Amino acid sequence: MFSKILIANRGEIAVRVIKTCRRLGIATVVVYSDADAGSLAVEMADETVHIGPSPANQSYLVADKIIAACQQTGAQAVHPGFGFLSENASFAQRCADEGIVFIGPNPGAIQAMGDKIESKKFAQAAGVSCVPGHIGEIADTAEAVTISEQIGYPVMIKASAGGGGKGIRVAWSRQDVEEGFPAVRAEAKASFGDDRIFIEKFIESPRHIEIQVLGDKHGNVVHLFERECSIQRRNQKVIEEAPSPLLDEATRAAMGAQAVALAKAVNYDSAGTVEFVAGQDKSFFFLEMNTRLQVEHPVTELITGLDLVEQMIRSAWGDALAFEQKDLSINGWAIESRIYAEDPYRKFLPSIGRLVRYAPPAEGEKDGYTIRNDAGVREGDEISMYYDPMISKLCAWAPTRLAAIDGMGRALEDFHIEGLGQNIPFLAAVMDQARFRSGKISTNYIKDEFADGFAGTEPTSEQIDILTAVGAAMQRVHAARARSDASGLAGPPRAEWVVAVGPAKRRAKVAGENGDVTVDLLDEGRALTLTDIDWRPGKPVFKAALGGKAFTVQVSPAAEGFTIRHRAARARVLVLTPRNAELHDKLPEKQAADTSRLVLSPMPGLVVSMDVAAGQQVREGEVVCVLEAMKMQNIIRAERDGTVKAVNAKAGDPVAADEVLVEFA
Repeated sequence: MFSKILIANRGEIAVRVIKTCRRLGIATVVVYSDADAGSLAVEMADETVHIGPSPANQSYLVADKIIAACQQTGAQAVHPGFGFLSENASFAQRCADEGIVFIGPNPGAIQAMGDKIESKKFAQAAGVSCVPGHIGEIADTAEAVTISEQIGYPVMIKASAGGGGKGIRVAWSRQDVEEGFPAVRAEAKASFGDDRIFIEKFIESPRHIEIQVLGDKHGNVVHLFERECSIQRRNQKVIEEAPSPLLDEATRAAMGAQAVALAKAVNYDSAGTVEFVAGQDKSFFFLEMNTRLQVEHPVTELITGLDLVEQMIRSAWGDALAFEQKDLSINGWAIESRIYAEDPYRKFLPSIGRLVRYAPPAEGEKDGYTIRNDAGVREGDEISMYYDPMISKLCAWAPTRLAAIDGMGRALEDFHIEGLGQNIPFLAAVMDQARFRSGKISTNYIKDEFADGFAGTEPTSEQIDILTAVGAAMQRVHAARARSDASGLAGPPRAEWVVAVGPAKRRAKVAGENGDVTVDLLDEGRALTLTDIDWRPGKPVFKAALGGKAFTVQVSPAAEGFTIRHRAARARVLVLTPRNAELHDKLPEKQAADTSRLVLSPMPGLVVSMDVAAGQQVREGEVVCVLEAMKMQNIIRAERDGTVKAVNAKAGDPVAADEVLVEFA
């Protein structure tokens, strides 16, 4: 077995590989950029090598630096993780030429599957079901129209070298093809330096289902069943699960057999994923093959009991697979939620900054479910603008799908992050949706269910009870503390309060101590009893049980009450004396500040360009500036006609969220 492996990656996947290497007794080397100098992976590795500035194209993507680091440290092999150089056939070949083992598939397999047109040709030859379409280069728009009408609308126009949602467009008519084909070709040329285009049938209301395959250098290939990855936003996966709620045993076996056939056709010898687009009728068609470890591999590990990183290392060493297909089976259900540094309330814009608080749920077995959290960060770490905004991958396993969903919901409640925007409330909203729980999903799910963006959810009656009881219990603690600190005051704190959650006000009588509190709802003839309370003033998380059911809420003080969030429901909870409640009814509504003359930064980032100047006339929709964060460029446009009064930033400036960029007269 290898004695030393270099990890050519960063963040949670670097930490993930280190954990397996430690268990196998293999020393690790981690390379790092300036931005990652103090990272968890650097702390955990046996050796580290600095490889350059923060931008990936000056560090993690420079093959010469990775090879030099191997030679410097004596690492026998490189694990590329995912992203960066993981699917670079030239890098894999370079490693081989230098006598370094690439822990991944052979260069030939990467090359064969890396081109979408060529991979479809391999798939057809291997008997894999492919989407009806034209597999070959298309000369011009006229030919594209002819092919599209032969296939039948809608069709998908795709760049052969595309990826990450670029170079792709759906055409519903002849006009869409006439407009879309040259646009996709131009985008492909600009993004990938390759303007080859193909056209295939667009599957309406599709599902994204992938098969995990595993091969060795002795010709053995098995599949480790499927993952459903249909919950996507902008072609990026958000929630994955294994197995898929769509498939039956016959369809699962057919998909698995086709994936294995394709892997054998290209002599695949590591972990890889064959991706399919599936119809709601269980029809399925080959999409592409990812010749690397997938981000979502933990859900497969949870239902099979296998360590995929270990299997990759053993295959690279030359070991034969220690099991056959008949030895493998599905155990239970697993769900993964990707915790991203992005603000769901601001159209999921990237949110960079420091993790002022980072408190994930405890890993291990709970009440009927198991939690796993793959992360590469600690409290106090910085989420950099230079890399992917994923903070961690939270997984829940249980014997059944609904139990796994419930476990994930509770784990998301227990996950507390402060200092930057994060998508935990959004993920919790999905877990609570009836449609998701039914399994009737598609890649259009987020677009369908959150067409107007995400603004949280309205609290249910059960959540209103939770918010009411928590607000009253916290107020009682504060009141008791205030009385004990005040000179000459004695006796119990006030018992009667009016608790307002939104517009609804409830008269309540509060009794009890820190561990157990009863809130009598005087106008409803019932009581809310909180038990096992775990909270003290200043603590941002309140844990308790209401009616015997455990819950966790995020809390923060606010004028005359608290801001409390339970899952995706967030509310200002006022706890008032009866007299103050009467006065509140007489207060005028607060008017929002007029920001119509200001262009505000929607996120923290870097100004790439400032496209207007003071005194300039600007029309609605014109570009004002371009901001960059998390490898994404965001175009900021004018929302009104006007004359620029002042410009407060220039190209190269870092800016904070809500910072005033431009003022109009």
